[in-house]
This record gives sequence, C-alpha cells and structure tokens, in this order.
Amino acid sequence: MGRTIVVANQKGGVGKTTTTINLSAAIAESGKKVLVVDMDPQGNTTSGLGVDKDNTEKTVYELLLGDITLEECIQKDVFDNLSLIPSNINLSGAEIELIGIEEKEYLLKNTLDAVKSEYDFILIDCPPSLNMLTINSMCAGDTVLVPIQCEYYALEGLSQLIHTIDLVKERLNPEIEIEGVVFTMYDARTNLSLQVVENVKENLNQNIYKSIIPRNVRLAEAPSYGLPVTQYDTKSAGAEAYRLLAEEVIHRGEEEWQ
Repeated sequence: MGRTIVVANQKGGVGKTTTTINLSAAIAESGKKVLVVDMDPQGNTTSGLGVDKDNTEKTVYELLLGDITLEECIQKDVFDNLSLIPSNINLSGAEIELIGIEEKEYLLKNTLDAVKSEYDFILIDCPPSLNMLTINSMCAGDTVLVPIQCEYYALEGLSQLIHTIDLVKERLNPEIEIEGVVFTMYDARTNLSLQVVENVKENLNQNIYKSIIPRNVRLAEAPSYGLPVTQYDTKSAGAEAYRLLAEEVIHRGEEEWQ
C-alpha cells in the first residue's frame, strides 16, 4: 500500500514546491511509482514538472468538484515512474464552492483511496496557508513533511502548523503523523544557517532528516525549464541532496537501514 506524504508549511518561500518536485523525482528515479498532487492554486509544482498549467482543463479543482474522474485527471508518466494531478488558479475558488458540501474535508482522500495501491508514494504539495485545501490534504495523508528554511524566523509559525496537525489528528484523521522536518536553503558560509539547525533540533521534538538541502543555483533554475533538478543538472549539489533525502524517506522506520 502506498504512503501518502503531505508537504506543508503555512509560511511561503520555504521550499515546499521545490521539495515536492525534486523529492518525488528522486524517489521515482529509484524505481518507485510516484503520484504528485498539486493542491496549490499557484500551480508551481505543475509547471515545475513541465506541464502547462494555463492550458490544462482537467485539474484537481474539477476533480474535487466531481466534474471529472480521477482517470481523466491524472497525467500519466510526465517523467519515468512519476504521474501528476495538476492544478492552476481555478483551485483558488474551491474554498467557496465547497461550502455546504458534506464531509468536504475528505474529498481528496476519498478520491485518492481508489488509486493508493497503484503507487509506492503519493506526494501532495499544499498552499502556503492553513485553509480547506491544506486540511483536505492532511485528511488524505499518512504523514506531513515540513520543509524549514534556514533563516531567523524558521521556528515562527511552526508551532501553529504542529497545532493544526494535532487538531486534524484529533478530529479528522487519527492516522496522520509528522513525517519529519527537512532543512532547505542551507548556506554553509553563514553562521545563521548553522544556528537555525541547532535551534530547531533543541526546540523541536520531531524527526529531523539528516539530509540538508543547500542553497543551489541549479535548484533555482530547474523549474523555469520544467524539469526536476535531478534531470536538469544530475550532478549538482541540489540533485545529490534530494537523492539523499529520497533514500531517507523511502527507508524511514527501517532500523536495519539506519
């Protein structure tokens, strides 16, 4: 049975989309079957995987409203072993249109349950806010992966996110756990990056991944070419970092692998 990982942090600009694109690509590269769900109306995961979001009519928005089937919505094998449920700006209207729908928190879960057994991993990219789309994602997920930027305010908002995950666990999805925290945009030249990592480790009683994602020019360039960094520059520091993270995610909980 596949594992569904929600990539979430209500702070913008922490590397959520970058992590969703490149972690999913690195997992797929290792031979696992991966489905990516873009739940952000900005659609950056969609375009970052080479799909034209503005000319895509069958998106997660139509899927949640029940206008199309899951089969119609999934773009199969946009890269080897990697399929996508795309998104675009239309999704921003979902919050209002879903008012009054019974059990609306479970719309995504009910849809994905039908194909969960077909994939080793499902990764869901969330919008940078704690809204109905994020709640839907958390109800569909097994775990939440939290990217944290190595900056002064890294811990701000994190307690709110953990509180939200706890609420979802208590009221909507008792299975949800925190997958772990991954540090992004790490700059080895600054003391600040190092301090942030130490500070989070001291203050956060969570699984923290050993793999740290560096600030990397290739990582920043790759989305404009519609490619994950593993394909855009396969030997770059960014590509290597996401491959290491993928290994950790794939083998999470396997004691003999540690």
